[in-house]
Amino acid sequence: MTRQRRPFAASLRWMPFELLLALRFLREGRMQSALILAGVTGGVAVTIFLTQLINQLQSGIIDRVMGAQAHVVLRPLEEATLRVPAPPDGPALAALVQPREQRLRSLDQWERVAAQVAATPQVLAVSPVVSGPAFAASGAASRSVALLGVLPDAYRRVVQMDDKMLHARFDVSGNRALIGVELARELGLGVGDRLRLSSASGRSETLLVGGLFDMGNRELNRRWVFVTLRLGQTLLDLPGGVTHIDVRVRDLFGADAVANVLRAQTGLTVESWMQTNAGLLNALSNQSVSNNLIRSFVVLIVALGIASVLVVSVVQKQREIGILRAMGAGRRRVMAIFLLQGGLVGLVGSVLGTALAFSLLQVFSRIFKSPDGSALFAPMLDPLLVLLAALLACVVGLLAAVIPARSAARMDPVQAIRS
Repeated sequence: MTRQRRPFAASLRWMPFELLLALRFLREGRMQSALILAGVTGGVAVTIFLTQLINQLQSGIIDRVMGAQAHVVLRPLEEATLRVPAPPDGPALAALVQPREQRLRSLDQWERVAAQVAATPQVLAVSPVVSGPAFAASGAASRSVALLGVLPDAYRRVVQMDDKMLHARFDVSGNRALIGVELARELGLGVGDRLRLSSASGRSETLLVGGLFDMGNRELNRRWVFVTLRLGQTLLDLPGGVTHIDVRVRDLFGADAVANVLRAQTGLTVESWMQTNAGLLNALSNQSVSNNLIRSFVVLIVALGIASVLVVSVVQKQREIGILRAMGAGRRRVMAIFLLQGGLVGLVGSVLGTALAFSLLQVFSRIFKSPDGSALFAPMLDPLLVLLAALLACVVGLLAAVIPARSAARMDPVQAIRS
């Protein structure tokens, strides 16, 4: 005895009336449903793919730039030449005021300032640094370098130096120095070799190369030399002093606000990374604006596609709509049928679009590589981004179906059946 298959409608009798008819209308217009579903899928995929890609690229750029610098830096105020006031009863004086040279100076009462900064909200770490020009020599070769005297534990919390070390860990003690790979190559040095440092004040010291680092920046690798804070103070003739205080904040993009607070508290020159890297910040902002414009146009196109298909569906289903109205179906139920069609298209399209976006990330992550051969971005999806994209697709589907749904609900049953 052969078993008869139940019809499609009979197998879905448990569904609400409006949902059952919405599925039936979508199923009857297979070609139209497939086209609009492809449009929604493509729109969701483009939105997720571009957003994820740009977010990862921006994060990578910021990590590379901020991996070598503090979020906020406090320095002494610049020395300025004051104009001599003219006597009140005497003739006016014509004076040429020249800018004053900026000598290497220490922060006044830097221990108190560092403690005050560390107690400021949003500040994660504070590191005193003494920095100045010097010459590094090995044999007949010499190079101009930037000498940095640091407390290794404090500086490590501000700048992630452990990730930059190629040999040994970030640790300076005694007469040990850490130099960049470019400087080591130019001077012909390796770990364990001797390096002679001479400062502009005439002081010099022979140091042991204790490790090599790679900051990801050739100029920094060529110029930076790390020593202990005490040794840096001695070489730069700043006993007990520091030239600046490096600060790491909790919110990277809130560095400007923290800098303003510290400037008001201390009266010093305070700069955030957002001021020193204004060009980078402007480029990232322009990139985000471009991404938002692309997503807006994609959403608009998807909404117009859903609306146009549902408008055609309303015209094609006039007789069915008239029969439903004549049988007692209210306007709200007729509207619900077409709104559900828009929502269903958005929901299914978001699922398929997410899968397509993940596939695109997988493919492009293998095609495009960084200059060093590493992956340019990770083929991964942000769950929050996926959820927001799915919610946006469903909302757009519902909003796009409003006009066709209202048009269907306003149909006169008699006129619809006659047509």
